Amino acid sequence: MNAKFNEIINQDQLTLVDFYADWCGPCKMMSPILQETKSIIKDDVKIIKINVDNYQDLAAEFMVRGVPTLMLFKQGKLLWRQSGVLATKDLVSILKQHLN
Repeated sequence: MNAKFNEIINQDQLTLVDFYADWCGPCKMMSPILQETKSIIKDDVKIIKINVDNYQDLAAEFMVRGVPTLMLFKQGKLLWRQSGVLATKDLVSILKQHLN
């Protein structure tokens, strides 16, 4: 998975990574927010979800201490990171800032 993950975040396209867990209540709240965000942003940003229980090595590599943790990458560079639930409008605003 690490090779595939690195391939994805090293692309020219902005990639939003949602580190989550199935047992996490706030993570469940993020799912519809991410879907709504995707419907607004369309294909300008790729959104992927990483289950921290299944990919503990990735969670450790990126020092994910709490879930949900969102990270935005472009060309392998971490542009933004935040833990916790965000409102759709706030997440869309952050993503649009990095689309320029």
